[in-house]
Amino acid sequence: MNEFKLDNEPKITTGFQVPDTYFDTFSEKVMKQLPAKEPKVISIWAKNRKWLYAVAAVVIVSLSIPFLYISQDNVVETPNAEIENYLSYHSTLTDEDIVELLDKEDLDKIIISNDIDDQVVEDVLTENTNLEHYITN
Repeated sequence: MNEFKLDNEPKITTGFQVPDTYFDTFSEKVMKQLPAKEPKVISIWAKNRKWLYAVAAVVIVSLSIPFLYISQDNVVETPNAEIENYLSYHSTLTDEDIVELLDKEDLDKIIISNDIDDQVVEDVLTENTNLEHYITN
């Protein structure tokens, strides 16, 4: 293959020529072609601002709904009798285990009263057919 040296070979001309004073007056010609008043620029966001606000409101509401459900208290008060029945029939806890779990403050709150009317005892015994349970316990 023959070696090709750029410095020794004749230069290729493009065929385009620029007049000598063309770039001296170029900026003035371009400025004359521009309009006198600049057109008003309207942003895409400014035109659709109502839609953006609506979308932002929907996003905020949809993200806040789970927090509202979490913050609500869904606690249902259970009567003490149901708790006592559950612990006595469905639990393997003994009285000693329960006492160990109680604090001093809890023990101070417990008020023991043996003021049971005889009439109440008679009513319970007559209404309940399982007397052996009451007698043995």
